[in-house]
Amino acid sequence: MPASKLYAGGKLRELRLRLDMPQKAFAGRLGISLPYLSQIENNHRPVPAGLVLALAREFGFDVNELSAGEPDRVVADLREVLADPVFADTPVPDADLGLMAANAPALAHALLSLHRTYRQTTERLASLDEALGREGSGVAPLPWEEVRDFFHYCDNYVDAVDRAAERFAAAAGLDGEGRLARLADWLAERHGVTVIRHRDGPLRAFDRSARTLSLSRRASPESQAFALAHQVALLDHGDLLDATLDFARFRTEDARDICKIGLANYFAGAALLPYRAFLAAADETRHDLDRLADRFEASLEQVAHRLSTLQRAGARGIPFFFVRVDQAGTITKRHSATRLQFARFGGACPLWNVHQAFEQPGRFLRQLAETPDGVRYLCLARDISKPGHAFRAPMRRYAIGLGCEIRHADRLVYADGLDLGAPDAFEPIGVSCRICERRDCHQRSVPPMERNLQIDHDRRDIVPYRIA
Repeated sequence: MPASKLYAGGKLRELRLRLDMPQKAFAGRLGISLPYLSQIENNHRPVPAGLVLALAREFGFDVNELSAGEPDRVVADLREVLADPVFADTPVPDADLGLMAANAPALAHALLSLHRTYRQTTERLASLDEALGREGSGVAPLPWEEVRDFFHYCDNYVDAVDRAAERFAAAAGLDGEGRLARLADWLAERHGVTVIRHRDGPLRAFDRSARTLSLSRRASPESQAFALAHQVALLDHGDLLDATLDFARFRTEDARDICKIGLANYFAGAALLPYRAFLAAADETRHDLDRLADRFEASLEQVAHRLSTLQRAGARGIPFFFVRVDQAGTITKRHSATRLQFARFGGACPLWNVHQAFEQPGRFLRQLAETPDGVRYLCLARDISKPGHAFRAPMRRYAIGLGCEIRHADRLVYADGLDLGAPDAFEPIGVSCRICERRDCHQRSVPPMERNLQIDHDRRDIVPYRIA
């Protein structure tokens, strides 16, 4: 089968603008004509292999960036937005969405932002109507979605913060046992902060005037280490976090403040699981989450989340998707470096094994799955319980999902014993019912928004309609 042609004009144009070079000078460095460069930047021609090599030679460009997954994410988000009934009279083919994501990414993001604002306004109006008759109603604030989109579109990898965390881990000696003591010593020696532990109160509390950092004894050792590394991020690298936030240009202070917590958390995870050491260990153990958690004194959730962030230019890991859901099926964390993109609104597909994890606690569940676009995945799921440490204290229960495309499965220990070549071994899953095109799904909860329905009063099947 011939290799597919690479159309990456947007990435090429982005590189040229980042270098602040006019088209003529850029074309000259690459040894091509100005009209030819213009055709490539407008995706009228594919990027030839010779030009890829020239990019690497002349500008040290990581060629993996040419096939990075942002256009796929944008197309998936646009497809979901256009499934809204407000666009019912204007169907847009996927080919047009691909062109928009590749050639006009700024316009695509503007459309996504516009729809998000429309949706928020609609929800607030509905909430206001409800509040007239009943107190206590409300909607999710926009700042959380803004922050989610920030991490979503930077591929869940923030290079400057990741590298700073890796340097800190080496300087603080976090590569062996006794990390809690080393982190506490760092805070004491560099910032005069004393770490104390209490039985009641918040998981982490920093008193700036007293220079004390209180940690809850109820938290696990890995959570305590994460909290200490989080505080290091705020005290040692506040300027770096603020510069990253300036670059993000959030519309509200709430979004900025929320994202600062997210960046400090990112630093903490990257410090406890340093990039190069963790990537090497992941390859060595064939991505065995239990062994990685034991080696780095981390939780399974921390390890799974970290695997989904290994997207450093020139040293990329396997592209994973990572998701965390609660018992109601609500997605509380989501990221995908694969072609599988999660629904922005609503829950995940009920046929996905992540929902079954609550029924079989303490076990990794494996699933071979195929999405409507024909892409096949190896999916893992595991329940994660967070105890309350008291008889009447509530236990928080989540399930995490981690997976990759089947072409990477041989690098995972979890693929052992599975028949990856059997077509009937792959279960059909979707993204969410509202945009799923499958016509014969026995678990469909709502009809797809962009398909006409056929209602037959004399016939009833699993669902009371047929999808045209």
